[in-house]
Amino acid sequence: MRRLLRQSSPLHVHGTSLRFRSCFTIKRPPPAATREVPTPLVFCSAGQWVPQAHKRLSAHSSFFAEKGFTCIESNFTRPLEPGISTSKELVEHCSNALRTNLWMSGSPFPPVIFASGFASLIAQTYISSNPAQGLFLISPPPSNASLYPDTLPTPLAEFNYEPQFPLALMAQPEEMAALRAQSRFSQSVWVDLIEVEDLEGRQALKKIEQWIDELGI
Repeated sequence: MRRLLRQSSPLHVHGTSLRFRSCFTIKRPPPAATREVPTPLVFCSAGQWVPQAHKRLSAHSSFFAEKGFTCIESNFTRPLEPGISTSKELVEHCSNALRTNLWMSGSPFPPVIFASGFASLIAQTYISSNPAQGLFLISPPPSNASLYPDTLPTPLAEFNYEPQFPLALMAQPEEMAALRAQSRFSQSVWVDLIEVEDLEGRQALKKIEQWIDELGI
């Protein structure tokens, strides 16, 4: 059974009521897979903000499940709580939801995280204080400031963690030009900049697969 689990909130974990709006799906390797990789791949999207990103990453996760990876999709929408009013509260809320999703998946291994668009902020918030084996951002915003006020409700401080782990940015040429000019990652020796013409085509999947192979997992 490929789609093993779908879960939405509220959840009760260790006596704490968590009310967030997220849905996650686990895709296990099929019986015909030639291998089963212990490191999970997590695909984060924010469908309410960027619907196309969720569709794209769901297709990517299906592809890599066939390759022997356990793939966990986490799709985030706006929280239920009326008290969440700042961007910092929003991304931390979604990061906590991601941590709960990974706990519920049952995998004991730190994941490789893929995130697209607005979900890149959720993934970076998570990875700032949780273990991961790598981070792959697809069409991330060049800065947090670029999302206010159109997407974020309040200004959000830029992330300041040091990317001393495998990290990649993938974008189409026009987006990559903006990332090279504005993103703090563009000058880091730890970051791979991957330019593709189509984020959903075979070229993108081949580039992602090559990057995963280079991680040695």
